[in-house]
Amino acid sequence: MPTFIEKPTVVEAAGNLPKIIREYVGGVNTGTRGLSIAHMSSPGGWAEPGQRPEFDEYTVVLRGAVTVEHVDGIIEVAAGQAVHTAAGEWVRYSTRGADGADYISVCLPAFLPETVHRDEEEQDE
Repeated sequence: MPTFIEKPTVVEAAGNLPKIIREYVGGVNTGTRGLSIAHMSSPGGWAEPGQRPEFDEYTVVLRGAVTVEHVDGIIEVAAGQAVHTAAGEWVRYSTRGADGADYISVCLPAFLPETVHRDEEEQDE
């Protein structure tokens, strides 16, 4: 039988400015650990600490643009585009444009605070 998910759970986000994370599927809203699906709304100028997560992340940008820094450079992902970051690689997400961005994030396995491995020096800022 299908499982109806009536609404997401808003979870706290890392970063220098308030960002809204609406988790539809994942550890918080459905108890799912194999996959997470969330709708993110980030303001312009938002940035989070770098991370080296234990999960693959697929990001589909709906509005605005998301900047993805990685060890070899920077990728600007605009509305209608997507990016995949692999488990174990260092990445840092931000929304540098004045209007911010809305995007969908799918993580395999699910995003968990203990498996994201954020950069320590940036957490203290």
